[in-house]
Amino acid sequence: MSSTPPASSSPKPISRRKLVAGATTVAALPGLYAMLRQAVAATPPVEAPDDRPAMQGRTPVLFIGHGSPMNAIQDNGYTRKLRSWGRELGLPRAILVVSAHWLTEGELQVSMAAQPATVHDFGGFPPELHAMRYPAPGAPEIAQRAATRLGPQRVAANPTRGLDHGAWTVLHHLYPSANVPVFQLSVDITRGGPYHLAVGRALSALRDEGVLIIGSGNIVHNLRDTQRGASPSARGLSPWADEFDQRVKAAVDAGDHGALARYEVLSAEALRAVPYPDHYFPLLAAFGAVQAGEKPQYAYEGFHSGTLSMRSVQWA
Repeated sequence: MSSTPPASSSPKPISRRKLVAGATTVAALPGLYAMLRQAVAATPPVEAPDDRPAMQGRTPVLFIGHGSPMNAIQDNGYTRKLRSWGRELGLPRAILVVSAHWLTEGELQVSMAAQPATVHDFGGFPPELHAMRYPAPGAPEIAQRAATRLGPQRVAANPTRGLDHGAWTVLHHLYPSANVPVFQLSVDITRGGPYHLAVGRALSALRDEGVLIIGSGNIVHNLRDTQRGASPSARGLSPWADEFDQRVKAAVDAGDHGALARYEVLSAEALRAVPYPDHYFPLLAAFGAVQAGEKPQYAYEGFHSGTLSMRSVQWA
């Protein structure tokens, strides 16, 4: 296994406090989002009334590469897969989302809102994106049970937290009728990989109560090194991005918790693929909730903007 690259070849990490302070807002950064501001957003097909069956037995676990907020209003191969995936899954009792866009320090928070707002935690995008709403109900009673399962970790109830774009932009396609209760769990950005795996393990029992656990982030997420104008591709267009994505896939296939937790040394340029772990840690939370013998299935594999991995996984 390759060692960590020299400091001169990797981006300098920002402070955790600065990361948390800026984590709720996504700006239209050059290299990824500038071109999307000018793109014509194709309206997804109108869905028929939601008559899909309820999930039976233990629910699956998902990790979804959510990418740009623009995916919420675009019709492309990725969003079409999300829509068909949701139909295949059926309806859970509730959905728990661990999103890259809710970061806390020194504690976990669980959203308890009965009617969570749609949070537009980004700027510089078309008005139709800002106008979108995902009016799913909350699940405060189930959220409280989730908090109890996380003890003795420090967990705070957040009565006002809405659904950030790491949640609603993908749920809009998976469950367009917004008829499944949703709550979120924050990412404690001050903790390392093993901690986030443990969080997933603590939540795993919720699957037997009909709760669909979703980690929402991106395996490779370096917005400053995206390739402006690049079309969606099956593999990363830069070796450093593709190698890390493939190393993660191999570790997921092998069920290698240790390798995934120590992502910093998973490839020679791991810290370029994951300059900040906010979008990576939701993968660990999802993987931690996977039980022995459950094999991964890749609902979507590919890259947007050359270096942004959209890999999405289902277990069981």
